[in-house]
Amino acid sequence: MADIQLGCHTIRSHGSKVARLHMYDWIILLCLAVFDGLLNIIEPFHRFVGRDMMTDLRYPLKGNTIPFWAVPLIAIVLPWFVFAGIYFKKKNVYDLHHGILGILYSVLITAVITDAIKDGVGRPRPDFFWRCFPDGIPNYDNITTDVICHGEKSVIKEGHKSFPSGHSSWSFAGLGFLAWYLAGKLKAFDRKGHIAKLCLVFLPLLVASLVAVSRVDDYWHHWQDVFAGGILGLTVASFCYLQFFPYPFDNDAIWPHAYFQQLAETHSNGNANSFEIRPAEFEDEEEGHGGIALRDTSPILESMESGRRP
Repeated sequence: MADIQLGCHTIRSHGSKVARLHMYDWIILLCLAVFDGLLNIIEPFHRFVGRDMMTDLRYPLKGNTIPFWAVPLIAIVLPWFVFAGIYFKKKNVYDLHHGILGILYSVLITAVITDAIKDGVGRPRPDFFWRCFPDGIPNYDNITTDVICHGEKSVIKEGHKSFPSGHSSWSFAGLGFLAWYLAGKLKAFDRKGHIAKLCLVFLPLLVASLVAVSRVDDYWHHWQDVFAGGILGLTVASFCYLQFFPYPFDNDAIWPHAYFQQLAETHSNGNANSFEIRPAEFEDEEEGHGGIALRDTSPILESMESGRRP
């Protein structure tokens, strides 16, 4: 039976091939980043805010418990350490590349959607009164009763970006992707009843939830903003993960689709560099002493081992 040499798909041996194959994906990713930057520059819709509406918009103006710069660290950089740790252990560049690319797409697609909705809706934040009237002296139009703000322009602009929560959507986009990733790596749904695995899967979602709750505690968002942001981020994370990886309950859940495609291509081309054939008696002896053979039980590999084309 064929055993997989996980160390044969490294950055040095296959990194350039993977990068060339996904060159356009990286270019589009950069375009998304530029587009999101433009969405943050333009002026959001200034929704009508009347005198009677200020009752729910007079919460104190506070700082951020979790600053803006910390969100990318939590949602992107933290999962990267997990991806890198698994790469250094298993030497699978396909898993490393698709993990990094997938989570970047998850966060940036979410960011573009979030900021586009923010600019289009223009919902005032719970602390809008103090953004509009920093001296506490309100001023309204005598005819329309709309606010006439005299605060700092940039602070007022930010005050019209309540829905949905960016902190919440970014956190769930990045950490939601990580939760999917851990579910696949741990084989959390292998029907063996090891529910402790789910604790590790839910941990990133707990961190994302705490980030979202902090936005309500800081009076930067209404609860609906946070809820919508979380749903948005988790939905995009699910689509992006499944673009690269199988479902967590699949037999092939541990590695990305591209990895198994590479193995199938290698086998069909007669290239034996990715496999190591070991004598059956040696294998039986090792397993009989409690050894663990690095073997994958995916249908693709089983078909190759039996001599059929996948």
